[in-house]
Amino acid sequence: MGRKPSTRTRALFTTDRPHRLGRRRIGRVPAPIVYCISGPNLQLLGVREPSIYGTTTLAEIHQMLEARGAELGVEVRCFQTNHEGAICDLLAEARTVAAGVLLNAAAYTHTSLAIFDALKAVGLPCVEVHLSNPEAREAYRHASVVAPACKAKVAGFGADSYLLALDGLARWLQKQAAPR
Repeated sequence: MGRKPSTRTRALFTTDRPHRLGRRRIGRVPAPIVYCISGPNLQLLGVREPSIYGTTTLAEIHQMLEARGAELGVEVRCFQTNHEGAICDLLAEARTVAAGVLLNAAAYTHTSLAIFDALKAVGLPCVEVHLSNPEAREAYRHASVVAPACKAKVAGFGADSYLLALDGLARWLQKQAAPR
């Protein structure tokens, strides 16, 4: 949070071009903004079925994301809501602020056409994130309604799924920002 990006990372996002949407300056470095949106019941991480979801709390995951984002030269803004419409509202807001999204839609992953439509409408690169591996669980968790609107998916690594997703998205954003 208070740490500066490493010299290596600083070079990745340094550019003389005008700032593009979804960037703000941290020091002398244009930093992409990434929204991390977590859905229903994820505020209960750490106590909710620790055998499936682990003992790391969502607040701890958010702290890890913000720290990792600083190392990567990315500003991470974290949100959690139990409400489908609020996720759609956050995605609409992200359109004018963020360069990309990490989304753990939780149970809405399997049911929400509204979130799918919002993802398609905003057009931001999105990584679908899951603590557990939905395909290794109950049959009703095998299908993701939001996946077709996402660039990638990271699942099954517990709290590290969020960090791996951030690493991948930051790397993809870096490639997009590179001069062609």
